[in-house]
Amino acid sequence: MSRVKSDTKARAQAIARELFLKQGVQRTSLQEIADRLGITKPALYYHFSSREDLVRSVVLPLFDDGEEFVAEAERTGPAPRALLEGYFDLHHRHREVVALIVHELTSLNELGLVDRVFVWRERLGALLVGPEPSLADAAKATVALGGLADCVLIFPNAPRDELRAAGVAAACAALGVSP
Repeated sequence: MSRVKSDTKARAQAIARELFLKQGVQRTSLQEIADRLGITKPALYYHFSSREDLVRSVVLPLFDDGEEFVAEAERTGPAPRALLEGYFDLHHRHREVVALIVHELTSLNELGLVDRVFVWRERLGALLVGPEPSLADAAKATVALGGLADCVLIFPNAPRDELRAAGVAAACAALGVSP
């Protein structure tokens, strides 16, 4: 792939992510993205075969990184704190896409992407509280993982290291493990 094609594709993804967050997926036209890029709509179709293809290309890096993170955690069995730190880092690195998923849950669910997040949470929960936890322990894992992910969204302007420390400490407290 030529550098120009790759550059245009990356710019299109960045513009799409920005507009999707601001206006929503369904209210953002491909023509609007093409106009912002300074190309024609057919030229945009050269890079993405459909709106769904463009949306997937915007969110798939999170899903690919998430799957890699979960698989690595299952291989290595990290201590709860290390797992929670990695989970925070994953969400912080992809915070714009996480925000897009929250805002566009219905649209992205129709593309079959959202269920993957719940599967990760189940797999990570099993690492934190065991494969067949009591309801109380499953709730602790849900609060820890969900709350940690939410911190990235709720406190977008907080200093990263400070937010990470506070979020991981809170998640450890929810699990009843020493931070």
